[in-house]
Amino acid sequence: MGYIAIMLIAAAIGLYLFASRPWLLDRYDAFRRSSDQVREITTAPGLPMGTRIWVPLSSNPTGIHRRPVVIFVHGGSWKDGRAGEYGFVGRTLAERGFVTVLVDYRKAPQARFPVFVDDTAQVVAWAHSHIATLGGDPDRLALMGHSAGAHIAALVALDPHYLAKAGAPANCVRAFVGLAGPYDFLPFTSDAAKDALGHWPRVDETQPIHYARGDAPPMLLLTGDADTTVKPRNSDALAQAIQQRGGQASVKRYAGVDHVGIVMALSLPFRDKASVLDDSAAFLMKIMPDNGQ
Repeated sequence: MGYIAIMLIAAAIGLYLFASRPWLLDRYDAFRRSSDQVREITTAPGLPMGTRIWVPLSSNPTGIHRRPVVIFVHGGSWKDGRAGEYGFVGRTLAERGFVTVLVDYRKAPQARFPVFVDDTAQVVAWAHSHIATLGGDPDRLALMGHSAGAHIAALVALDPHYLAKAGAPANCVRAFVGLAGPYDFLPFTSDAAKDALGHWPRVDETQPIHYARGDAPPMLLLTGDADTTVKPRNSDALAQAIQQRGGQASVKRYAGVDHVGIVMALSLPFRDKASVLDDSAAFLMKIMPDNGQ
């Protein structure tokens, strides 16, 4: 069997694994990786339930070398998934020098908007107060998310009331990276969106674009031109709204990349699908330079 055929089969297997159970892709990623540069943390004082943390071993809680922090919110249509299934994101970003916090949040239909947004804001507040003890820099926090997770993270980044309610400073989020996020998607057409968000009486408040502002954290919005689940126009609309108000937002599209492929590209086996990791890391390091402090 030729190399191209093998790679196509591997890609198909990876797509199936991710679409059915992200933890299978996580295990495959861990098997393919032999890094001794990072470690996982599952318990810490006051850590919100389900949250997972990956840290570079070079991080130092004394402040000699605190690392920038990425708080990642997974997707799953507001109803599926958990942080523990996304270890491939934690390992990948930690290897690039970021203390990485994987958010768990309550899911629909038992928990509906804005519960999962509040859960995420609580994790940000925890990180701002406690991440220094794990070698992270509380003054360099970024939010990142995929799909529904990008929607949730964008609301935390854009609507100051969530962080205020959680007891965190309004300006503690320094940057935002969104992967295939729905930011402007009224009226609701999917059952998942209706179940998670459709009950809210002021429906505009469920939309990140409603909170576009010029003083928002700088934003990098990544999308694939083959994404038919969350169309690229969502990223275009939010970037334009931010820019029109004098803020910083840019969009990058990846040719041939679909909705799940954009986050799969953060795993080691599918890193060559798109330059998602390089683009995200470069943007975050530009906004939050690792100055060794």
